[in-house]
Amino acid sequence: MSTCSTVSHDLDEPVSGTAATARTWLLLEQSGPWGAKALTSSHLDPALGRTLEAAAKDTGVRIALIRRPGRHADSGAPTTRQVYAAHTVPGNVWLRSATTRDPRDLLGLDLAALGRGDHSSFDATLGGDAHTGDPLALVCTNGKRDRCCALLGRPLAAELATSGVEGAWEVTHLGGHRFSPTLLVLPYGYAYGRAEAHAVKEVLHGVQEGRIVTEGCRGNSAWERPGQAAELAVRTAVREDAAEALTVVRTDGAAPHWEVTVAHADGRHWRVVVAQTAALPPRAESCGASVLGSPARMDVVAVRELRTSAASAG
Repeated sequence: MSTCSTVSHDLDEPVSGTAATARTWLLLEQSGPWGAKALTSSHLDPALGRTLEAAAKDTGVRIALIRRPGRHADSGAPTTRQVYAAHTVPGNVWLRSATTRDPRDLLGLDLAALGRGDHSSFDATLGGDAHTGDPLALVCTNGKRDRCCALLGRPLAAELATSGVEGAWEVTHLGGHRFSPTLLVLPYGYAYGRAEAHAVKEVLHGVQEGRIVTEGCRGNSAWERPGQAAELAVRTAVREDAAEALTVVRTDGAAPHWEVTVAHADGRHWRVVVAQTAALPPRAESCGASVLGSPARMDVVAVRELRTSAASAG
């Protein structure tokens, strides 16, 4: 059976620079089925979902629903729900955990502050605290967005859970279903595509040690797509795997050509030229698409280390 993910794989479409963009992720546990737009088409009160969506606009916060892998029955009875917030910008990476019996409690959060990396409202409103468990492995399984996410994502999430990965969750939408199975790993915010369980375990082991695995990596959600591709290119070029070593400090230009400045915690800087091109030949960008498309891809043209004086001048 040909799906958008098998076509993307067969055409060897690169995954770098394709991660969803969010400086901060806010995750709410919601049992039961999810529709295509899960915040407003699940068993969560749709009015609450619409209000949260509106409140998050332009804050840098992305809200998603999560559920444990397995059957998705929802009795409708009030239950304690898990809530996470994670900030992914290097230098201020954190993952907070809380529980609530009433999802309307999330209306008390200062989403603009969360987007800036300030978790005080999360702690005060929900009784949040630092997450001390395993890293989170959030696998997209929303078949109503694209069947590949259900066909490939759900078995991966189940395999991770049954093999003892305590941080495994299903999540509503991470974008790029043609790279299914896709997942996001928190706290550092790196996304992965075409994931297999053994590779995910290697990624999670790395995260526990403060390391980033670049194989299969789509990018860090803290950055826009050109920055994601540039940061991964520098990681590869200098063999840097420390999680918070690199920061995108500046992006000049506009589509289809950018110059991205990437800084290392030790003071080194690189100028990375990124070009947006169209992935050819045209293909279905999702399984429900009736028209063939040419998805944008981020191609790194050059990586050049800057001298100290040039780096300080920006």
